Amino acid sequence: MELLLIQSQEHDKLPLAELRAVLEVEEIETDIKVVCPGIVLLNSLAEDKFDEYYQILVRRLGYTHEVHQLISTVEYESLEDEVVSIDWSEFIKENFAVRVKRFDSAIDTVATERRVGHLILTNTDGISVNLTEPKSFIRAVAHQNTVYLCYGKYQLNKKYFEIMKPHKRPFFHPGCMSPKLARCMVNLARVKEEDFVLDPFCGTGGILIEAGLIGAKVIGSDIDWRMKRGAATNLDYAGVTDYRTCVVDVRELKMYEEVDAVVTDPPYGISTTTCGEGTDGIFKEFLSSIEHSMKKDALLVMASPDSLDIDSLLDDVGFVLLERYSIKMHKSLTRIISVIAKIH
Repeated sequence: MELLLIQSQEHDKLPLAELRAVLEVEEIETDIKVVCPGIVLLNSLAEDKFDEYYQILVRRLGYTHEVHQLISTVEYESLEDEVVSIDWSEFIKENFAVRVKRFDSAIDTVATERRVGHLILTNTDGISVNLTEPKSFIRAVAHQNTVYLCYGKYQLNKKYFEIMKPHKRPFFHPGCMSPKLARCMVNLARVKEEDFVLDPFCGTGGILIEAGLIGAKVIGSDIDWRMKRGAATNLDYAGVTDYRTCVVDVRELKMYEEVDAVVTDPPYGISTTTCGEGTDGIFKEFLSSIEHSMKKDALLVMASPDSLDIDSLLDDVGFVLLERYSIKMHKSLTRIISVIAKIH
């Protein structure tokens, strides 16, 4: 069985990297085919696990907009015959809507939606069209002259990343990371349900929220007591219950148990609290101290400014770089996202 993913195109590498990380940690065996930027097919998914895998991807992915069951692939000239040949009663209950999305294609989206919808309606008993709140959603994805007919059984909560933007949470501080990037970083850390995840520079708790919402147990520390209290307020607001927050300098952090992952955005820039320590010093001290709190196979996923030479710091401690991605934030800041492992 196959899934079609419509991915964000706001970054050229992160959406696919995040997907690969989730497939790895959730042990989902599949063949990945990138049709074009924005469209990814997952082929050869086990039928008995298909529904479970579908729900996992919908629940976890940040840089993916839609996940659909692929029904059929057809050239545009044969689309009408293909639509008529499909037993739509397997996918549509009561009412439905058809929506077309184009990628490098010149087809008429409105005309195609109307024609496909009409053919489905006239060849399927007991259903109706509902364009506002359909119980069944049919997505047709057009790439050049090929059309992928899909069924949207499970829907991503597209509004979540908007309503959970940092300035909309109860406690806000400038320089907060977007929830979409925070979710991606948690996924890059290969976090599983019940894993113990640490953010030693937790700030307002954005990374902790995303780890908590996928089922991890989270702990956040910060040198600023206001951040400790604010992070707890935001975690409560997001519905995360299995958490701890504390006030401590990362250089003095002593964990009672080793963690499964460290995901963090250490302070840098004029709006952050560094307590007199320069950016280079903060990162060096952090890397030197955090290794002892991590399990042998734990990953560290960290954001840093592009002005910082992370490689030279890693050479001095027991870590090795696995993956690296750069994100242009604004004119004066490019964030570097690094996936780092301990050297055994």
